[in-house]
Amino acid sequence: MKKKPKNDATLLAHYAEDRLGHHGAVVPPIYQNSLFVFEDWAAIDEAFDDRYRTAIYTRGTNPTVRMVEEKLAALAGGEAARLFASGMAAISAAILHCVGPGDHVVAVKNVYGPTNNFLNRYLRDKMGVETTFVPGGDASEFEEAIRPETRLIYLESPSSAVFSLQDVRAVTEIAKARGIPTILDNSWATPIFQKPLEMGVDLEVHSVTKYLGGHSDVVAGAVIGSLERIREIAVTEGELLGGKMAPLEAWLVLRSLRTLPLRMKQHQANAKAVAEFLDGHPAVKQVRWPGLESHAQRALAERQMKGCSGLMSFELATTELERIQAFVNALDVFELGVSWGGHESLVYAPAISYLKELPPDQFEALGISLGDIRISVGLEEAEDLVEDLKQALAPAI
Repeated sequence: MKKKPKNDATLLAHYAEDRLGHHGAVVPPIYQNSLFVFEDWAAIDEAFDDRYRTAIYTRGTNPTVRMVEEKLAALAGGEAARLFASGMAAISAAILHCVGPGDHVVAVKNVYGPTNNFLNRYLRDKMGVETTFVPGGDASEFEEAIRPETRLIYLESPSSAVFSLQDVRAVTEIAKARGIPTILDNSWATPIFQKPLEMGVDLEVHSVTKYLGGHSDVVAGAVIGSLERIREIAVTEGELLGGKMAPLEAWLVLRSLRTLPLRMKQHQANAKAVAEFLDGHPAVKQVRWPGLESHAQRALAERQMKGCSGLMSFELATTELERIQAFVNALDVFELGVSWGGHESLVYAPAISYLKELPPDQFEALGISLGDIRISVGLEEAEDLVEDLKQALAPAI
């Protein structure tokens, strides 16, 4: 299929797959090779004139990887995409593309923990880059934090742990008026439920490990944007830092993208059942999921997203560590694990890693407590997930 379909499901099933060019194979082959040979001097000389598009060495590009990049770019409404070996490789490359020594970044406060560390520690210590973190609920907070040396506004909507939204269009209008690029981590919603590039974001980043991969069997990342920006990232941060996507992992992502629309619908349906059960439960203080009618930013969620994924958090009505641990240990269907976005349901207490990754003052500043629990609602029967939570919460009533 050469033309871009208007519907995401059809696009993900067919777009960018030259099946007749691969002997009619309905499932494309894996180009599991490190280099590509050329007929003569003139051919390889011409290839080096466009290292971004031409397969010379798999650290630069690879046909299997490129196929997935084209599909992801089309899905997100971007001109191009670059796949990386992990979500953090993609995030780091995108940020480094925008900033240099002595620059300033404005970022939403509740970003992914390693992203926080990269901005607040690594870039500060290595390059003297300063970051101002703002709550992000009001676009004016970003505007007020801008300095003459600000070179990037970094968004994550919904944000980690507390699932607060930023008004993406309002923030990008502020940024564009000042010539400041914006990056948005769209791992939670995926381009199925939210298309940041259409709202003015310059670079969309993903932990492909999560919903885009969806099977808990691949670690990957992606940056999506204009051809000019992605080409620059590919031949600089991409090639020089070496965080390339392997062909096998790209093929696994290609497999996963075929079922992404169906999976996201089921994640949303199951999450709705779980969130509504937890909302108002006597052992639960609050539930954070933008799909709930009671969510403080419900109107904004409906305005800039088509749906909600299966990742949420809730706060237990206790901060006693032993009772919190007892709840987590009592779960049976929900298994304890650090990631999310796969087919299986997972539970995690942010305090476990956040207290190790962040100083106590930064942990408290994120607006979360020991009683906060994060769950990734998977593809099991919603009834079983609710029953599992009910029996684990019963002793806490």
